[in-house]
Amino acid sequence: MTMLNWMEQELEALAERSLERSLRTVSAAKDCQGYIESGGRKLLHLSSNDYLGLAGHPDIANAMRQALLDEGAGSGASRLVTGNRPPYARLEQALAVWQQSEAALVIANGYMANTGVIAALAGRGDVVFSDKLNHASIVDGVTLSRAEHARYRHNDMDHLRSLLHKHRDKRRKLIVTDAIFSMDGDQAQLRELAELKHEYGAMLMVDEAHSGGIYGARGEGLCAELGLHRQVDVHVGTFSKAFGVYGAYVSGSRTLIRWLTNKARPLIYSTALPPSLVAGISASLEIVQAEHWRRLRLREGSRLFRSRLAAAGLNVGAGDSPIVPVIVGDNAAALRFSSTLEAEGIAAVAIRPPTVPDGSARIRFSLSAVHTDEQLADAADRIIPIASGLGVVPR
Repeated sequence: MTMLNWMEQELEALAERSLERSLRTVSAAKDCQGYIESGGRKLLHLSSNDYLGLAGHPDIANAMRQALLDEGAGSGASRLVTGNRPPYARLEQALAVWQQSEAALVIANGYMANTGVIAALAGRGDVVFSDKLNHASIVDGVTLSRAEHARYRHNDMDHLRSLLHKHRDKRRKLIVTDAIFSMDGDQAQLRELAELKHEYGAMLMVDEAHSGGIYGARGEGLCAELGLHRQVDVHVGTFSKAFGVYGAYVSGSRTLIRWLTNKARPLIYSTALPPSLVAGISASLEIVQAEHWRRLRLREGSRLFRSRLAAAGLNVGAGDSPIVPVIVGDNAAALRFSSTLEAEGIAAVAIRPPTVPDGSARIRFSLSAVHTDEQLADAADRIIPIASGLGVVPR
């Protein structure tokens, strides 16, 4: 018996429930966007969050290369010490203009942005209202804040209203939601959330991780597309998905950004992102705003793929996003589905608890603007009989 035996026992229990995970190495297929290489095979990549197909864009790589030569490999310190290099100021000014906000702040990644912002805005004696299907970074941010966590049923505004009424006398009230939910691909009830925010004197924070770059005339996100961006107090987004790079931002009032600069611990106590990466984000931001055709192409492909699977009887949920889940239910069945798809040349990963609720294991297809209609139609035609053979849809 060793001190680590409990780990072995817990891992065995995970494996028995088809819940153990492991890392695998993949690489981008050379000169062929929309594919990856794994085990010497080329696979159609339907598990990427590179929604606009920018991860391999040469203009972004060139901007990063030049900044690497000009500024060096690393920032050398946190932003509040000496790590706040010139590319940061340029990017944050451009982000504020893009979001039509007073100011913006770049943070290392989406996880750190959510945990840092929530913990800076709420604490003991406060309450955070969070959709039950919000991303884990939001859940962890509430935990770190030490505020009371009032989780409302997914997109259930009546339930949220009852919780807001119950906690109406709390010192501070913060409503937090994903704009597009990462595992289901559906939208938050943003209009209703904005109304409830005003009615109960709460702050509203929206995470546009899976909608930034995709929605809005210039990719500003779902809030902008719905005309609600001025109703949102705290706007969070990432550069690791549609932007094809890495990092995150927060935008809002100058007071908010001043507060976060002084109170967001992940910003204060982390070394700044490398200047070359910040320069790459700036280049990506220009492309996202200018090349609206990428958003149009992504929507067309998502509509085609989703409708084809739905017509065959697969449970793909609601929404018009590039996230298209096929709900399987059983963990082992979801793994078999994924491995069979790979044998047929399709990379699509099984998503299991705790990432999704128990009994809702799924294949989470996520699409990119680089996928053609022909690729997606062919993929759907291969997916449907595999699903049928596994009993995911009636034969």
